Amino acid sequence: MNSLPLLRAATWSLSFLGLLGSARAEILPVFFGTGGPGAKGIYRATFNTANGKLTAAELAAEIGSPGFLALHPDGEKLYATANFSGGPGVAAYTVKPGGVLEALNQAPTGDGGAAHVAVHPSGKFLLTAQYGNGSTALFPLDAAGRVGTAKVTKHPGGSRVVKDRQDASHAHYCGFSPDGTFALVPDLGLDGIVIYRINTAIPSIERHGFAASVPGGGPRHLKFSPDGKFIFLLNEIASSVTTFAWDATAGTARQLATVPALSDAAKAKEAFNSAAEILMHPSGRFVYSSNRGHDSVTLYRAEPTTAALTVAQVQPVRGAFPRNINLAPGGEWLLAAGADSNTVSVHHVDPTTGELTYQTKGVINVPAPICILFARR
Repeated sequence: MNSLPLLRAATWSLSFLGLLGSARAEILPVFFGTGGPGAKGIYRATFNTANGKLTAAELAAEIGSPGFLALHPDGEKLYATANFSGGPGVAAYTVKPGGVLEALNQAPTGDGGAAHVAVHPSGKFLLTAQYGNGSTALFPLDAAGRVGTAKVTKHPGGSRVVKDRQDASHAHYCGFSPDGTFALVPDLGLDGIVIYRINTAIPSIERHGFAASVPGGGPRHLKFSPDGKFIFLLNEIASSVTTFAWDATAGTARQLATVPALSDAAKAKEAFNSAAEILMHPSGRFVYSSNRGHDSVTLYRAEPTTAALTVAQVQPVRGAFPRNINLAPGGEWLLAAGADSNTVSVHHVDPTTGELTYQTKGVINVPAPICILFARR
């Protein structure tokens, strides 16, 4: 029997499957916001979704302390919180093919440095959260994506549960309800989420309500479940996650439960522990949070109908002080930024269990990385 035709057929099949795999693979630009010694601005690399490989990072835009980054809904503009000669504010860029950044303009917050930035789904405005002065700032965006003059809304008060950390407001993050009707701003100093109703026609925000979290928890960031029914709020001081049921019509959040990210024994091994970032897997079944001090990522399994969380894994990040983590589009890879180790590491996500596996040799150097943002061009 002549086995040559069978061999050729097998070889063709393997080649065809390889081409299919290549077709599914994407090479995505990924940007890194930075802030610390040696950092010169926003850095850029490319990420291969097929094998989880990052290219070496290079400087994409020289600017002072671009701590957090956000992408416009059209994927063609990028915004960064940063420090300028005239004071802190927001810088706008056009994202060119290949991830090249072209400066558009910049504008001051008018109320100190911003800890976070988010663009509304309409693309008409963005919000920033000022940690130091306890406020939310709204920047209108014109048709070209340039930032306008900020309008600041203060957050009065402070829970005073944790001395020196909660004596005043510390707005830490800006996010939007899935339908874009409400803005949600976790406030570490107030121990809760400040909720704003949005008027996109003006655009403007008006205080609508407040969702109290656990006393002394110190809310930092939040994420919605994919179906929009639940909120997962990360508590920085307590290193825990508090879940809420979200009423999209009323714009209210009802507290459900709180789950610690680390055991008491794990916390005791470090002099300092602090939660930093929270992620929701696109499947809705897994939640991840980063632990500074313990230098790890906690995986929680999420029950889709109740939002009940169970800790399933605590994975070392192979870096120091993971202030930020992010999932690559599709949810197959998790990247962790080691702010103190000047590294970004790559971990594979098991689609069935959500568990993380470190990608061998999957570390690149980035000066003081504190934000990871995937782009589409």
